[in-house]
Amino acid sequence: MVRTHLSGSASKGNPRSGRVNTLWGFLLGACGLIAVLVVMLRQGPPATDLGKKRLVVYCAAGMRVPVEEIAKIYEQKYEVVIELQYAGSNTLLNQLQVNKFAVADLFVAADDFYTDKAVKDGLAVETLPIAHQRPVIAVRKDSDQQINSLEDLLQPGIALAVADPDQAAIGKTVRSLLEKIEVSGTNRWKQLEERVTADGVFKPTVTDIANDVKIGAVDAALVWDSTVAMPEYSKDLKAISIPELEADPDLVSIAVLRSSTDPTAALRFARFLTARDQGLKTFEKFGTRPVEGDVWAERPEVSFYCGAVNRRAVEQIIEDFQLREGVIVNTEYNGCGILTTQMKAIENQSTQLGFPDVYMACDRYYLDNVKDWFQDDVDVSDVEMVIAVPKGSQKVSTLADLLKPGIRVAIGQPDQCTIGALSRRMLESENLYQQLQKKQATDGEIVVEKMSSALLVPDVIAGHVDAAMVYITDVLPNTDAIDIIHVTTTQNLAIQPFSIAKTSDHKYLARRLFRRIAESSKAFESAGFHFRLGATPSPSPEGSSL
Repeated sequence: MVRTHLSGSASKGNPRSGRVNTLWGFLLGACGLIAVLVVMLRQGPPATDLGKKRLVVYCAAGMRVPVEEIAKIYEQKYEVVIELQYAGSNTLLNQLQVNKFAVADLFVAADDFYTDKAVKDGLAVETLPIAHQRPVIAVRKDSDQQINSLEDLLQPGIALAVADPDQAAIGKTVRSLLEKIEVSGTNRWKQLEERVTADGVFKPTVTDIANDVKIGAVDAALVWDSTVAMPEYSKDLKAISIPELEADPDLVSIAVLRSSTDPTAALRFARFLTARDQGLKTFEKFGTRPVEGDVWAERPEVSFYCGAVNRRAVEQIIEDFQLREGVIVNTEYNGCGILTTQMKAIENQSTQLGFPDVYMACDRYYLDNVKDWFQDDVDVSDVEMVIAVPKGSQKVSTLADLLKPGIRVAIGQPDQCTIGALSRRMLESENLYQQLQKKQATDGEIVVEKMSSALLVPDVIAGHVDAAMVYITDVLPNTDAIDIIHVTTTQNLAIQPFSIAKTSDHKYLARRLFRRIAESSKAFESAGFHFRLGATPSPSPEGSSL
């Protein structure tokens, strides 16, 4: 009433009253805004993704259901926004190839062909295996068509949907398998292609063709067995296996993209998605056959027993690996005799708590002593064994010179370190070891045995001995004080193998550490090793070998 009155009097007589009313309007509006802000402050800020870490995942359309469920769980647990973008595996890879500056963190492909190619093309760094699946024929459960074989699919009048092999992994796999089979001079893929062109349809994703069967638009489609097992299809569709498609199963995998702005966060989600007690349970629920997988830990810890000779080559590699993965690698450097003795002590206990996940020996000699506890091993490098003498010394120039009267010698303790065991083997091959022992026991000459290779060179530098049997890698940083005597014998190399414990709960993490080592030839060569690995080994999908 009052507002109406004021408004009316203003129109009749007082030209300034309109300005007063406008001012009152602004004041009342401001008061209302303040009231709203007070209520909002009491209720807390509105729901928003601002400030949360965000990961962009390119995902094969056929993996949408399990990946969406895993992403929701991860978002709730760790307050990370997972943005999923779907298409066929090859389509997604093409997008990455065309737009190398696209902001994306991860790539889930229905076939590891695409993730491996992403690595080869420099688009991705790490790949993690997820699960296996095979192509099958999908038909409606209530279909009147009698489709039980490839021949049935090729009959005129059968409407068939196939995923475009240039867009989707299932299409590429089917084409690859059927091109290998020839009947009457024509391969089966060519025959299938002609039938699809006549009575069927090519589509870009496996879900597109599965939907076509579900709604009755086609009689059959070639899809993954896991597609038929998805809840949205399992009530209506059934899978028919045929021998032409029974080959090694395809491997679903995830790759960490080089374009990721936070690779540590991307790797953490990838580890969650591929953990046997987290994401892999969801993949299994939706019809795929998961790999073994690691046990989930937000910040996993692995134990790495490493022979002392390897330290100069691997120390920085391990440090970089920890930072990128967001993990802890508890590395113990020591003589391999000591390390293997510790392993045996742990193994003899009722629990294997503390047993190493990874062992990189100074030489195969010590890995062979504990080989039953480790998976297939790979020889990474080798290093030459030499005689170290004080700079300018002329007292020793051959192995036989170690036996000269008055020559003080240092060697490794054979039962505690690899350099000791290998020195003994080398001297025995030249019939010198027994004489060296006699030199110490009978003649009272100085023959010092050290528990680690790292302790031998300091004795030469300090002048405590005239010669020491050492790895050349221990000498190279000290060539200003030491001369190197090369030894002519077939026993002068130590070979360093890398192996993963069968009991490890983090085998796939350990494989990624191995791959990082396998890509680091310069680190080994600059430390004095000969690097034995050529092209980087392909990752093992299942787990018995590296």
